[in-house]
Amino acid sequence: MKKALPLLLFGVLATFNACQKNNPSPVLSREIPAATDNTELDRFIREKVENDGQFLWSWASNEQIWTALNNADFVLSVGFQPEGFVDLDAHIHEIDLQSETWQNARRRVVDLILESEQKRTPGLRTEDIMAYEVLGIPAINVRVTNPETIGLLRASALVRYAEPIGYEPFMKEMRERSSSGCGSNNAEPGLVLNVDYNNILPGCKQSWNHSFHNITGAWNNSTGSGTDIVIIDTGSSDDQNNLNEEFNQGYSSYRYISRLVTLPQATNFWGNPTGSPETPHDQCGHGTSMAGACAAPRGEDGAATGIAYGANLTVYRAAVDVFLDESREVTGVSNAFTQSGNNASVRIISMSMGRITSSSQISDAIKFAYNKGKMIFCAAGTSFSWTAWFTGVIFPASMAEAIAVTGIKDNLTSRCNACHQGSKVDFVMVMEKNSNGRTPLSLDQVSDDPSTVGGSSVATASVAGIAGLVWSKYPSWTRTQVFNRLKSSGNYFPSRHGNFGWGWINAQLATQ
Repeated sequence: MKKALPLLLFGVLATFNACQKNNPSPVLSREIPAATDNTELDRFIREKVENDGQFLWSWASNEQIWTALNNADFVLSVGFQPEGFVDLDAHIHEIDLQSETWQNARRRVVDLILESEQKRTPGLRTEDIMAYEVLGIPAINVRVTNPETIGLLRASALVRYAEPIGYEPFMKEMRERSSSGCGSNNAEPGLVLNVDYNNILPGCKQSWNHSFHNITGAWNNSTGSGTDIVIIDTGSSDDQNNLNEEFNQGYSSYRYISRLVTLPQATNFWGNPTGSPETPHDQCGHGTSMAGACAAPRGEDGAATGIAYGANLTVYRAAVDVFLDESREVTGVSNAFTQSGNNASVRIISMSMGRITSSSQISDAIKFAYNKGKMIFCAAGTSFSWTAWFTGVIFPASMAEAIAVTGIKDNLTSRCNACHQGSKVDFVMVMEKNSNGRTPLSLDQVSDDPSTVGGSSVATASVAGIAGLVWSKYPSWTRTQVFNRLKSSGNYFPSRHGNFGWGWINAQLATQ
């Protein structure tokens, strides 16, 4: 296959795990506590979400937090700070975690935890309680099996939060959750030319939904060249060469792709690694389709092209699937945000994953990246069988620092069938044909034959691509200027819709 100036940067970031021990301590044969009943906790979480639109672990009692730990993996996320530190949210990107002040605060919190845990398990060592390593923000992940530890932490002036991060409500009813958003990124048979896609030069396909956003007109103004976009998701497929050696082909050239992993290796109750270290390879399929919708090449091999086909791309494998219900997924996501925040070339971060309960660890990481000037897009939510009771904007799209995106049907009046909506939505993207449910084209796992994937997930990656077009056209603009241009190009502007925000963006207008 003929390619124009192939250029590929393949980066594999080491998996982070502070508990990979060659010689496990004998104390780690300690007894696993018996699970407590979580029925009332789940009812409490659901009530808060339905009434308040979110669930913060600060609302839970010590007993409820213990119940959550006890029904998950016993990993507690602990945010720390020196006594009397003021307004961490505004300064989280500036603090020196290696300074004596911050190291002393960390040591004191770890000592408090260790002393309390040793009451239940004598002989426990510091390394025995440390779980997945958190990077760039003042937080630690620890294994807690003594319920008294929770109260001690929450009463300490050194502790900002102490939260379970491996628990989501109704987990007993979610046995299929490991396949959330996975397994459907296969080539779609029977796609119809001039109905589901158009053939465009030099030899690829353009998805049917692009016309609703004037993407073709926008390409006369910008291709995304010179803009760096990050996709935080389930990785990208080793077998999809449009995200590997053929990332530069056709009209896509002089750009790079990085494929990184921050998802820690899985561990057992005692902190010992299980299975093999994680790699950037997308075993789910979700991340591959997100990367494709955003920035797949405008090439010569018949595959579907992405919106920002001239942009640089970094794809993180930060989670197993789109539902962040494992503590290692929360850690993978937070580490991906802080690393993206520290990357001066990155301007846009897109994440099409989330959870029902909040996570202060992820909040810290998003605020870190936001304070570094990054524009952050998050999916408003796509329902599965166990989350259909809640169709509001999920976490972290609900955060003020995130731009929440969802999908609508081509009738331009209703949300796509599984898409969430609400007052916190900022933008929408056409994601579904009202007549037959057809969703947009993207890259499949292994071939040049397109898959079709929709929901708020692809909507988010697509709007991130449009933002890449705008920032490429106006590289000296600030994040606020780019956002204002997107906003003013929305169909509802200057008003704001109660469920769809500023509406669907006219990309040609936004890039003028």
